[in-house]
Amino acid sequence: MSSAYQPAYTTYQPQHQSRRRYYASRVKESLTSRFAKCLCSFLLTLLLIVGVIIFVLWLSLRPHRPHFHLSSFSAPGLAQSTGPVNSALSFNITDRNSNGKIGIYYDSIYASVFYNDKEMGSGPVLFPFYQPPKNTTVILGTLTATGPTTTDSAWDQFSADVAAGQLKLNLKLTSVIRFKVKLWDTHQHRMHVECDFTVGKDGNILSQYADKRI
Repeated sequence: MSSAYQPAYTTYQPQHQSRRRYYASRVKESLTSRFAKCLCSFLLTLLLIVGVIIFVLWLSLRPHRPHFHLSSFSAPGLAQSTGPVNSALSFNITDRNSNGKIGIYYDSIYASVFYNDKEMGSGPVLFPFYQPPKNTTVILGTLTATGPTTTDSAWDQFSADVAAGQLKLNLKLTSVIRFKVKLWDTHQHRMHVECDFTVGKDGNILSQYADKRI
């Protein structure tokens, strides 16, 4: 009799093992899922905290671009019969850093003067310098004119504008800057500013354009 019931008993053994493996797998999946959810929550919370800190710092610092004004411009060689080539193009610009807590590193400043979109002269101005907060720096630049010449197509119009005392020019500044907040420096930024103005027969800027904001 005992031997007749033995096969029936052994058939239940695999079912119990299968159930144990099933529940162990479910528990493992549950723990993995909970860990993934906790990790995601932690990362999202960390990103939120960093975002709030950056926003508060931005509000407290209130960064502003520097303000430029063209104080003077002189090109005494404009009326030369051979053209202004090799003559000086001199200008005076005031650079105001109005930020209260942010300094500015100027790694380079490059200036260009144009007449009717044609370059008259260009080159670097000043050496690299640091401008503290609430500071005004005077930028004195002198370029060497490279045109127009008497053989250029724009020469007739250029001569007529000089004779009329109404020569319209454009001054552009391209700067590579970095902002400094206490011990922290930002990466480099390229900044472009430009100004349209008019000079008279003597090559000096007309009074109504002096101290014009760039």
